[in-house]
Amino acid sequence: MRYEIRGPLARRAYEMESKGLEVLHLNVGNPGAFGLHAPQSMREAIVRNLKASDPYGPQTGIFPAREAVAIQFQERGLKDTRFHQVMIGNGVSELVDLSLRALLEPGDEVLIPAPDYPLWTAAVTLNGGRAVHYQCTAENRFMPDPDAIERQITPRTRALVVINPNNPTGAVYSRALLERLAGLAEKHNLVLFSDEIYDRIVYDDAEFVPMATLDADCLCVSFGGLSKVYRACGWRVGWMVFTGALERAEDYRLAVEKLAALRLSSNVPTQWAVQTALGGYQSIDALVQPGGRLHESRQAVIDAVERSDCLDLVTPQGAMYAFPSVQLPEVARGESWDFDDHRFAEQLLEREQILIVPGTSFNINSKLHFRITLLPEASRLRNALDAIDRFLLEDFE
Repeated sequence: MRYEIRGPLARRAYEMESKGLEVLHLNVGNPGAFGLHAPQSMREAIVRNLKASDPYGPQTGIFPAREAVAIQFQERGLKDTRFHQVMIGNGVSELVDLSLRALLEPGDEVLIPAPDYPLWTAAVTLNGGRAVHYQCTAENRFMPDPDAIERQITPRTRALVVINPNNPTGAVYSRALLERLAGLAEKHNLVLFSDEIYDRIVYDDAEFVPMATLDADCLCVSFGGLSKVYRACGWRVGWMVFTGALERAEDYRLAVEKLAALRLSSNVPTQWAVQTALGGYQSIDALVQPGGRLHESRQAVIDAVERSDCLDLVTPQGAMYAFPSVQLPEVARGESWDFDDHRFAEQLLEREQILIVPGTSFNINSKLHFRITLLPEASRLRNALDAIDRFLLEDFE
């Protein structure tokens, strides 16, 4: 199991900070840590409903939150979506675990993108399944190849995971590509897990297409939450929505609900913010448009990589990360050049006090990539990328 986003490098960073050093944490997509906070109206919704939050809530979530998510899906074109198709959890992470635990028998296979958000691979493994990674390479702009995915499907394959907009690469999938992926799930009777936690974080001309709107005759489970778009990571509110082949999948949905009942209920106070969050003005839009904080930080990374002698980048079209690769010029490589992303991340932290995530942490074989968050201000990211470039040329051993 891998989760190096909060692994040994992060522990070392905290040790350094305890000794008075200042570390730039580019490892975690944690908006509040960079001054991007949840809207005040969401806090007010929690406060006004605190008296109703003392008892356990329903294991599937309180009605206003579930209804608000259902209405969002109705507005996206899924007119028949009802609250009973929605389940609220302690963040998407908990719901991913519950949904896989209810689905998998030992040895069952789940198709997961590589690079992936490592929770998916870990949750499959911890629940007795086998993660089968389909490749999304930089040469293909981190887009999957549906034909290659189909060749990986076996009689043991139970589900296909799609992460769109993508973490860690920032790729945003086209409608045509999503339709082909949905078609694979329909053809082979797979559960289609669509991780859409960054659904409103897209840049320039990129368009987010909800997987559930593609009308495939399979079960689609879509995941979203308050953590990223609404900058409320610590509130731990996520949801999943069951759409598509609901009648065939009713036993499965009830099995997930039974597992949810074992933990009684998810965090009740912050569920009251869901209805307020999804209705009305969407403050994330201003952040991702030209002139907005996230858009400008992303542009700073793009510009810094263009200036760099050592870095390359597939421009992120969504989410809040960039996934650069190291491409040292030949004069700097030496005869025995063999780049190691973990050694690079360790030395960068010790010498420059910059914390990144090695690319192999996301279940890929290439050691040339690393992930950084786009959350800091543009000037801090510009300085960090310039420092990384100098470090690669002058100091990295």
